[in-house]
Amino acid sequence: MRILRLTDSAAAKFFARRGSHDAAAEQVASRILGGVRRDGDAALFRWARRLDGLRLTRDTIWVSRAELRAARSAVPRELLRAIEHAAKNICRVAERQLPRSWTITVEPGVRVGQRVTPLGIIGCYVPGGRFSLFSTLLMTAIPAQVAGVKRIVVACPKPSPALLAAAEILGVKEIARIGGAQAIGAFAYGTQSIPRVDKICGPGNRYVTAAKRIVSNDCAIDMPAGPTEVLILASGGDPRFIAADLLAQAEHDPDAVALLVTPSARLARDVDAEVSRQLRDLLKSNPAWQSLRSASAIFVAPSMDAAVRFANRVAPEHLSIPFAERALVEKLSAAGSVFLGPWSAQPIGDYASGTNHVLPTSGWAHARGGLSVSDFVKCSSTQEISRAGLKRLAPIVSAMARAEGLEAHARAVEVRR
Repeated sequence: MRILRLTDSAAAKFFARRGSHDAAAEQVASRILGGVRRDGDAALFRWARRLDGLRLTRDTIWVSRAELRAARSAVPRELLRAIEHAAKNICRVAERQLPRSWTITVEPGVRVGQRVTPLGIIGCYVPGGRFSLFSTLLMTAIPAQVAGVKRIVVACPKPSPALLAAAEILGVKEIARIGGAQAIGAFAYGTQSIPRVDKICGPGNRYVTAAKRIVSNDCAIDMPAGPTEVLILASGGDPRFIAADLLAQAEHDPDAVALLVTPSARLARDVDAEVSRQLRDLLKSNPAWQSLRSASAIFVAPSMDAAVRFANRVAPEHLSIPFAERALVEKLSAAGSVFLGPWSAQPIGDYASGTNHVLPTSGWAHARGGLSVSDFVKCSSTQEISRAGLKRLAPIVSAMARAEGLEAHARAVEVRR
């Protein structure tokens, strides 16, 4: 990895590169989306053949029930138990997140409330390019089920037996063999085979992320959840652990960003050496393994306060703090998911702790956290006003409405007095 001084200039270059508009990805995604919106299945099948090597028809686009049952029987029991264990934890966390309906009397005769209702149909995008991430099915489908969503449609171009087994365990029955920007377009606009959904959720590569941004004018999305990011903030720690976490997230995608920010030049050198050693071992097991790209680096900060300021500006998807001093944690304001202490390996959150691994990237953690049950419900306000309540509030409303020049608003209240 590159070891760089965290100067104003180095930080500016990082944010300029990160904030650059991915015009190429948006151009490709826009072309694909336009075709799917215009031609439906014909365009969907054409892009599936061109990009994923799949020859699909309306009869073969959906995974059959027999395939789901066969996959569950074929997958090793140890993996089935692991999936069931992770699903249980994800469900427990999701149940704790569920918003509740309520009503209160704000003053005599004025009763207001919140009504929580699930979305009708959601589309879960599960990446299936380099890896078929069956864990993403758990992370997207389980919160939707806890929320009460009745119809869950999954898109994955090449679902693995493990993904199909997980779907069978969860009772998810609609899995389409589609991926990429074309799957996002099918969810957003609907085709002859794929239903239009109320919301699209799930992570993806730069083209999927670009497609989600484009269709957000027509269909709700969870968030931009593009190529993964990790920032490790450490003044010390075991270089083996830190290097392993950097490589774990870099494994996801060639465009992944992996950063170590530290005030210790010695730790920077030790982690750099450890990354090289572990990477050599990974290459022995898989020659096609991707190394860290130019977007990844080790920044040596002038102080821990400077490192914290930089981390808050980055608002990373994953933020790891091997030494979780309470004073340091309280200074951090933006991250998708935070891992505290040396034993909190990031893959624990990716799979089994119960927290969600669909997380905001590209600085979106400034505005929101990861996927949760709240993404699959609508919180609608209700109000019930008695005649006495109307009399109490009518003068207030009339004065405010006329001050804004809205005479009809005032009269709609006064006609009831």
